[in-house]
Amino acid sequence: MRTRHLAVLPAALAASLLLASCGGDAGSGEGTEGGVALVTEGSLTVCTNPPYEPFEYEEDGEVVGLDIDIVREVADDLGVELVTKVTPFEGIQSGADLNTDNCDIVASGITITEERQAKIDFSDPYFDADQGLLVPEGSDLDSVESLEGKTVGVQQATTGETWAQENGLQTVQFEDLGLQIQALKTGQVDAAVNDIAVLGPFVSEGFEIGANFSTGEQYGLGVKKGNTALLDAVNATLERIREDGTYDELYTQHIGTAPADSASASASASAEPSPSDS
Repeated sequence: MRTRHLAVLPAALAASLLLASCGGDAGSGEGTEGGVALVTEGSLTVCTNPPYEPFEYEEDGEVVGLDIDIVREVADDLGVELVTKVTPFEGIQSGADLNTDNCDIVASGITITEERQAKIDFSDPYFDADQGLLVPEGSDLDSVESLEGKTVGVQQATTGETWAQENGLQTVQFEDLGLQIQALKTGQVDAAVNDIAVLGPFVSEGFEIGANFSTGEQYGLGVKKGNTALLDAVNATLERIREDGTYDELYTQHIGTAPADSASASASASAEPSPSDS
């Protein structure tokens, strides 16, 4: 990835960093050259919760994925290294990891919701996400109605869990996606609900997507409440990678198709809360 110094940063980012150097922001760590306070000097630390392919997952002992590549672009623009920490999703979505300075930024397929916006400052949305239903191949489970009397595996503290409960489904909660899929493999649950983009990789393992439930959800990157300098930097990077084609390249690499025009348009819009919790 390209390392960018302040002199060649996007204009919006350079301006935000200059302003940040003149005033205080949330964060107790050392700052970058432009004044963004970081938990550890010289590093942008991200908390994430794999497995959640294609957004974050382990490959050859390293956490990779679309989220990680996007946050690495932020680190490059700040002129620092990226450090990845694997933590439970609850601490990520609740803001606890940010509030305890465990990391500077959280990136883990996090849907922007009103509840989370009270705890985390979100970036502009960078991905549109619907809920999907993963079922064994050949299953006739293809709707909410067909799930009556069935057990549905959900991931703890996600919008998928909230959506399933709001629709009156009988749910079994799991800490992460890997445990959720394992329960489906062993027959502990009849189906699994999660963001549809992360269910695709399991279709080749004897499963199929039984249904796509449109929810209007969007993912955002999160920073500590009040850390406007870092938030401005993140948004400037998101704007830069959309404009120079980097986002399209990363999206295609990890998702398998180019982003739809609607995804690009929504990513450039202001962050709007999802109607459900994630």
